[in-house]
Amino acid sequence: MSLPSRRGALKLTAGLTLAGAFALAGCGRGDDTAAATASAKPVDDSPATGTVTLWAAQGDADVLDKVIKPFKAANPDVTVKVTLIPNGEYYTKLQSAIAAGKGPDLAQFFPESQSQFLDPAILRPVPDGLVDKGSFFESLWAAGVTGGVAYTVPWYAYTYALVYRADLAKKAGVSAPAKWDETVPFLKALQGAGAAHGLGADIGWDIFNGQDVAMYAWQAGGSLLSADGKWTLDTPAMVDAFQYNASFFTSGTADTGGPTFLDAQPYFVSGKTAMMITGPWVVGQLDAAAKKDGWTAAHVATAQLPAGASGSNSFSAGGSWGVLAGSGNADASWKLVRYLAKPSTQVAQYKAYSSLPAVISAWDDSAIAGQPLLDAFLTQLKNTRAFPQVDTWQQVATRLGKEMEAVAKGTETAAKAAANVQAYADSLGTGTGTGTK
Repeated sequence: MSLPSRRGALKLTAGLTLAGAFALAGCGRGDDTAAATASAKPVDDSPATGTVTLWAAQGDADVLDKVIKPFKAANPDVTVKVTLIPNGEYYTKLQSAIAAGKGPDLAQFFPESQSQFLDPAILRPVPDGLVDKGSFFESLWAAGVTGGVAYTVPWYAYTYALVYRADLAKKAGVSAPAKWDETVPFLKALQGAGAAHGLGADIGWDIFNGQDVAMYAWQAGGSLLSADGKWTLDTPAMVDAFQYNASFFTSGTADTGGPTFLDAQPYFVSGKTAMMITGPWVVGQLDAAAKKDGWTAAHVATAQLPAGASGSNSFSAGGSWGVLAGSGNADASWKLVRYLAKPSTQVAQYKAYSSLPAVISAWDDSAIAGQPLLDAFLTQLKNTRAFPQVDTWQQVATRLGKEMEAVAKGTETAAKAAANVQAYADSLGTGTGTGTK
């Protein structure tokens, strides 16, 4: 499971928003509201028929044809045409296709970056009774809801937790940190046990570092938006978040010079670093990085994120599905979405690509429950929040990441960084989104 395939599409924030795209196409956002609302009627259990055009980003969707074979067998009169698009082009191509009225019936989205699509002129509301919203991790479902209407259905899930060198922790006689103030001492202990640096972090990974600082702000008791939808970034909690991240670097337990993203796992395996704050895909990749089967089981442990003053919140992310407002075969598209949301299908997706289920009960399957290094991620997924469901979140997250880097390098104070990002966010506003997270 590769990180670029999972996160690469999030870099597609270029300035084109869906509102602008529809304006260019001469289509107002409200034009399709009545038709889209009508599509929320229940979907029956009759076989799916006709053709469903499906677009998805390369990565987790690479195995879709294999995973949906049982669906096609049970629905012999349906044809599913899957188009896989490189991550670096996915949202841009999807936006352009929607604006031109040439979008697919069904499209993949990313819960952490889909807010600009949550509009009845773009997506159809999820039909009543299609799925049980309570079967998903709460924040993943919430990421597809705006104005009380759900527009997407979660497909796979991920979040961040600690991945660390258990062998070095054992040698040092320390346990994983449970609180912020235990983190730097833990990292120093790992260094004392032989690691060059305790933490491996890519300080230049702007938009993703912005997501990290948002996560730390939640842990410190902050929020990103007020109840009335205003940015709340110049706060004591945000200052604490910047300072907490900077403490890794100012203490010497992390290095602003590296590793870069692509070097993270080789550094970890070699002992140049001994902990990562990262997603579950890493667990399945470390044996390959070590070039030795069984290395991970003998050397690695995972743990929930250390808690700040307000707990150990992480963010929810992954993949989701939405049916476009202009779909010519919404009925069959929703039936496919319903199939993809079944626990057994999500287990099949895990077996095919290691995509972790968004349906909580699927984690009980022995294929997943028998993987002890995933336990921390399951625990963390139950303690997550959705990023703001507003059009400008991606730009704000990128600016947060840049300010985070400046504070870590000591070229800016945390208070100044918080003020800077507040001013920038205020200049952008929130667009048309209504989410308050």
